[in-house]
Amino acid sequence: MKELEYPFDGEELLRRKKSLRKALLSDARPRIKKRIAVLGGSTTHDLVRMLELFLLNQGIEPEFYESEYNRYYEDGVFGTPELDSFRPDLVYIHTTCRNIPDTLYPDAGDGRQQAEEKLAGVWEHFSHLWECLRERYHCPIIQNNFEKPPYRLLGNMDAWDYRGRENFLSRLNQRLYQYAEEHPDFYIQDIAWVAADVGLSRWHDPLYWHMYKYSPALPAIPDLAFNLSHIVKAVFGRNKKVLALDLDNTLWGGVVGDDGPENLLIGQETGLAQVYSEFQGYLKELKKQGILLTVDSKNEEENALAGLNRPDSVLRPEDFLVIKANWEPKDMNLREIAEELNLGADSIVFVDDNPAERSRVEQAGLGAAVPEMTEGQEPQPERYLRILDRSGFFEPVSLSKEDLDRNSMYKANVSRKRQQAAFADYGAYLASLKMKAEIGSFVPAYMERIAQLTNKSNQFNLTTRRYTRAELEELSGDGRHLTLYGRLADRFGDNGVVSVVMGHQEDDTLHIDLWLMSCRVLKRGMEQAMLDELARRALARGIRQLVGYYFPTQKNKMVREFYGEMGFLKTAEDEAGNSRWTLELSGYSPKNTVIQVERRE
Repeated sequence: MKELEYPFDGEELLRRKKSLRKALLSDARPRIKKRIAVLGGSTTHDLVRMLELFLLNQGIEPEFYESEYNRYYEDGVFGTPELDSFRPDLVYIHTTCRNIPDTLYPDAGDGRQQAEEKLAGVWEHFSHLWECLRERYHCPIIQNNFEKPPYRLLGNMDAWDYRGRENFLSRLNQRLYQYAEEHPDFYIQDIAWVAADVGLSRWHDPLYWHMYKYSPALPAIPDLAFNLSHIVKAVFGRNKKVLALDLDNTLWGGVVGDDGPENLLIGQETGLAQVYSEFQGYLKELKKQGILLTVDSKNEEENALAGLNRPDSVLRPEDFLVIKANWEPKDMNLREIAEELNLGADSIVFVDDNPAERSRVEQAGLGAAVPEMTEGQEPQPERYLRILDRSGFFEPVSLSKEDLDRNSMYKANVSRKRQQAAFADYGAYLASLKMKAEIGSFVPAYMERIAQLTNKSNQFNLTTRRYTRAELEELSGDGRHLTLYGRLADRFGDNGVVSVVMGHQEDDTLHIDLWLMSCRVLKRGMEQAMLDELARRALARGIRQLVGYYFPTQKNKMVREFYGEMGFLKTAEDEAGNSRWTLELSGYSPKNTVIQVERRE
């Protein structure tokens, strides 16, 4: 829904929130359902309503528990019957600098030791709350940091003197950041940045606090909720992965086919050229953190490459995994880009200055995000960076090694496809890859990536159950669960951790709760290698049969018959397509013939 995309009209959203909600719930878009507990230090009703709209628009259907006004600490530390039975998938703690009483801030007469004791007291208040929540609910926690205060008693000294409130909040924030670094599934919402972006005067409008206990003021709540929705969707694996970029008047000023590469606006010669260079630099930084760059441009490929090969171009041809520079419809190119990368088109953000091209891609119904980069027909490159940045398409909640290596992994995948085309026999192609796998029980070093896979993998995911890192750590250590991760490498490169299997034992049966795999390595034998190791370990534990489950979704139809292909027998299926499969392990014969496996116990 375009009204809920950046840039949006917050006042209009607040006014129309009920009708927008009704419209969103009436569409047929598939969504995941999540329970979110909002523990507030101020009035949170409108915040919850705004957050719901943004999440519905991003593919998440939330159910909320909302604490009473300023009961965030009591509910979190002591729990309530309602919150306990709610069993949240995520807890959001909405506090601001208004929730720190005046008596706990340093005052002008305090010595340094007194100021430190006050800081320690506030820190203990919040850290105790988080520990209670972690122990009670074992789910991700989002905590606001603290924005700058509404006034500065010490003027400019407030920022650096130990008695200044701004200094106090800054030091408190540093403790929050250290805690977030040390505790997986604990995330900081940077409301200090949101407040600065909105404007402190607008954020801290005292009328809304003293009359209605809104913090921030009501007009800033849509901005806050939108920013919060980025973290929530990232936690639950709803981020985008790919940028499909137009070239002319998007990555550079001018039309390369008409103006020639030498006359394009890029580089440092003019202010407008610098704007395009800054935008390219921003995209290059996104690539470094694992975002995949592609080109979707109406151009001759020769001209497109000439523009990218300019000495002052920040982005080079090698920065793009796929370059579609042709005269085909851009929605057709998007389909082909998704196919070549083995990703859904809904993983793509399409960036184009031309409103007609954006409209065509939207109307094609591919599910790609199409941000409004311009108003009207004229290029507005000064808007590009801000729109992509504020839209939060790629908001990370962690940066794993696999994230940082994603571009090289996908580039190797393209090389594998080209290699495959040279072979008439698929088995000979697999043998040519010289694949090596590492398969073992869950270990701390890979736990973040394993949790990430459970929340991101949709196509090869038999049950699509989602787990947090804390839940996985608890299950893997309880003795009943058998867990496996699988890494795969070949002569083109290391794919990292690509497969996860987890099941629980009941007597002589192992029930497979989770089986997923990255689509990058489909049909390369990793499925068989994982099953072989699962069967071997199950037999060693006295297990005589494996029971697998398939729960259909909009995206996992490709694995509907997976268990049958692996030799399981279907033993049950209901009208919705949920099925149960059984494999007797007596006389099990290994199936993997192409991957050299290193076992890690």
